[in-house]
Amino acid sequence: MSRQPGVPHPRLPLPEGKPEDLKAFQQWLGDAIPMVSALGIDSMTRHDDTLTWQLALLPTLNDKGTGFGGALSAQTTLQGWCWVTLWLRERGIAQDVVVAEASQRFLVPVTGDYRLVCTPSEPQGPAQLASALAERGKGRLSLTHQLYCGDVLCLEANGHYAVLTSR
Repeated sequence: MSRQPGVPHPRLPLPEGKPEDLKAFQQWLGDAIPMVSALGIDSMTRHDDTLTWQLALLPTLNDKGTGFGGALSAQTTLQGWCWVTLWLRERGIAQDVVVAEASQRFLVPVTGDYRLVCTPSEPQGPAQLASALAERGKGRLSLTHQLYCGDVLCLEANGHYAVLTSR
């Protein structure tokens, strides 16, 4: 299916009590957001409140032969959106998620394949989001991203994501 401006992509069916098939989610993500195929996401895993991506450097090279900051920023923003979307799907909730604010701090150049780790900024964040959704039908969550080349922390990012009221 070819994407068209102004036309929402069909939602992926909810997993309905089964664990999320992350390969199917990643395939849907690439169909829903065309630029995903250019971001070098090799795989994604979830454990507790952590979403981890393994990424290839080659698709995001800059003129210096290191990771292009704009691509790294896009990856952190997308990963946060995925974290919240997967969290909602796990609870049987199909609501839209948007990034409200994002920031990055580049510590050292990204010089090889890397991993990007996303977690809630505050341990109580997911419970507060669940409470807000139950009370108001919408809510916000702050997430932290850390990008590692091996054991070296190359980038830290923060994002604030909003879950919108159902249409």
